[in-house]
Amino acid sequence: MDDHISEAVGRPDLIHLDDGLVCLRFETMKVVSALAAVRHLVDTGAVRRGDTLIDSSSGIYAYALALACHRYGMRCHIVGSTTVDHTLRTQLAVLGARLEQMEPCPDLKLDQKRRVARIREILRDHPDHHWMRQYHDDIHYLGYAAVAQRIRTETGARTLRLVGGVGSGASTGALARYLRSSPLEVELVGVQPYGSVTFGSEHVSDPEIIIAGVGSSIPFGNVRHDLYDTIHWLAFDAARAGSVDLLRRHAVFAGLSTGAAYLAARWEHRLDPARPVVFIAADTGHRYVETVFARHHEAASVDDLSPLTVARPDDLALPWSRMDWNRSSAPLAAIPGDPLHPQD
Repeated sequence: MDDHISEAVGRPDLIHLDDGLVCLRFETMKVVSALAAVRHLVDTGAVRRGDTLIDSSSGIYAYALALACHRYGMRCHIVGSTTVDHTLRTQLAVLGARLEQMEPCPDLKLDQKRRVARIREILRDHPDHHWMRQYHDDIHYLGYAAVAQRIRTETGARTLRLVGGVGSGASTGALARYLRSSPLEVELVGVQPYGSVTFGSEHVSDPEIIIAGVGSSIPFGNVRHDLYDTIHWLAFDAARAGSVDLLRRHAVFAGLSTGAAYLAARWEHRLDPARPVVFIAADTGHRYVETVFARHHEAASVDDLSPLTVARPDDLALPWSRMDWNRSSAPLAAIPGDPLHPQD
């Protein structure tokens, strides 16, 4: 029996979809990293009950941190993006979290920088607050150790491909690291949106929207580029096709980043059917009802989509590109600056 709802929310399901294709489905994935990170801070004495934990978030991490703070008796302060919706604002308020939401901004990079600047102002006034730094502190890797063990146990595979959105780097990076610590051959496939600096697609813009949670307009310190074997870049239209097909074909209701990961996973499995593929479904599809699922009739057939194979990020093209990354180092634009004063 769980002692707190956060433990249940953070526990993923492993769902066998097709022969060799497995979905690692979370209700809210970042609860795993936030809960383990806060637990570690409490256990090591870095924070105490009643302290205030603060971070920037576009939505999902805000909820995760609020749950972790509720679990361990902490105060929670979120500097939120303009994308935080009414439902989440209401949940945060009832949970006792303080939310400062930025004014609307058409530029994602500017929105992120404004949030970070506001956190620095708060920390100057309240130096006793603890900044969680979800994008740069690898304590957010800790929660995925148990998930990796579950993948090993339930798949029983000796070799597999892991596919998921790169985002802050914690989920796919941590899972690959923990899985590779055992006698298991793991290829890591990262999913990115166009317009993200992380793997060099900032020069290509998506005419629809940037897929939330899988890319960034500023460098993230938790992304370990040399863990990734392959990168897929997908635009909104391709990801929507994946999300709609995943619901229609397998009854899995998940978000836009999951649709992108599902498409990439299907392709990787087609290339090597003998190797099982596990792809990450990071959250449910509820916040995409209007933008994705209500427009399901507009979605392309996944069978009509295939990636353009490129040799370098300069050759990327919409709506879907694939590149062998071969565990290379980070592009210069994706390397954070001063580690003591990162951009986010």
